Amino acid sequence: MKTIVGSGVSQAATAAFEAGEGILRLSPTWVPRSFLQPGRRIKLHPDDYYAFGKHRGGIDERWFASTTPAANDNRTEDEGLSYVVHEGARFTLKDAVDALGGGLIGDSIWNQYKRWPVYSKFFDNMGPIPHHMHQNAEQAALVGQEGKPESYYFPPQLNAIGNNFPYTFMGLEPGTTKDQVRACLERWNTGDNGILDLSKAYRLKPGTGWLIPPCVLHAPGSLVTYEPQWGSDVFGMYQSLVEGRDVPWELLVKDVPADKHQDLDYLVEQLDWEQNVDEHFKDSHYLEPQVDAAGSGEGYTDKWIVYGTVAGSQLFSAKELTVEPGAKALIKDNGASGIICVQGRGRIGNLPLESPTMIRFGEMTEDEVYVSAKRAQEGYEVENLGGACPLVLLRYFGPGVNPQAPVFGN
Repeated sequence: MKTIVGSGVSQAATAAFEAGEGILRLSPTWVPRSFLQPGRRIKLHPDDYYAFGKHRGGIDERWFASTTPAANDNRTEDEGLSYVVHEGARFTLKDAVDALGGGLIGDSIWNQYKRWPVYSKFFDNMGPIPHHMHQNAEQAALVGQEGKPESYYFPPQLNAIGNNFPYTFMGLEPGTTKDQVRACLERWNTGDNGILDLSKAYRLKPGTGWLIPPCVLHAPGSLVTYEPQWGSDVFGMYQSLVEGRDVPWELLVKDVPADKHQDLDYLVEQLDWEQNVDEHFKDSHYLEPQVDAAGSGEGYTDKWIVYGTVAGSQLFSAKELTVEPGAKALIKDNGASGIICVQGRGRIGNLPLESPTMIRFGEMTEDEVYVSAKRAQEGYEVENLGGACPLVLLRYFGPGVNPQAPVFGN
């Protein structure tokens, strides 16, 4: 497939935008992680989980409507970036946003950020990952990056099996001291540094989710997770061993100024202490889906699955649309969205939509689209053409788009 770059993107993006009537077709974006084991539930062919090479690690993530590069060592030039596909050619969504600006992502987001500042992904592992945090905006800026709040939703369609550890450690037990965390960092090279002894695990439930601000420790478990989040890939791992696998010190300090790589006090102070030791942590972070009556109708139900604010700002939100067999839904949103189909077959606008059974690496699918702000505000039709099977779509939105969403967070 021909890849368009440079001056040709504007014409190609305009043609794709017009042909799809404001809806763009996206191809799958796969991301490997060298320190994790794939959970093998995101429909990639069994032979393709190490398509980047064993040295790069297995593919355990699929990113949606992403203009954010993956922060992996030895990554490919375009790793993490979504591609628009039209008439046998492709170009990155990032280049399309640069070319079309507010006409694609909405004037308010374009004027403030000059980019699509969020993305979402499927996160799929066989077991848990290290207890870690994502830096806030001020901390990330010290290394030329952006902070990363994120959210979780566990789609039932992808979680028929929970794999090895469907529990997530979050925060720290009330009463934990900074000296105790510092001592864990001091023990890094002695084996298991014991950071999980200071935390609490929560059982993960398909069809629910969590809102995770920056600077909060969390060790995600083994459910497939849909993760709307800020457009950044910063993190710091605070756990030295996971299921007997080594976590290099470099993954603790990769987004820390070089002169702080051995500064244990600085590393401890990165944590938002008040939120980590909150005795009502679940009340402040756990999300149950809520039906949006205003967005639902005969034969279809729209639910809020990610909502709330981080430090007073709505940075992202997400909904789950279910369209019953034979039904049509007219959807109107306040702004642009990235959409993935997780069940069924149908159409969105004039584009076919189908959740595949299995995907070969590099193969095109018809399960992912990007809906422009203008088309979202005018409305678009989603129709279930899949016989007896419901059509289920997940869609996420950018900052400040849904002030009518349920109130939650801090």
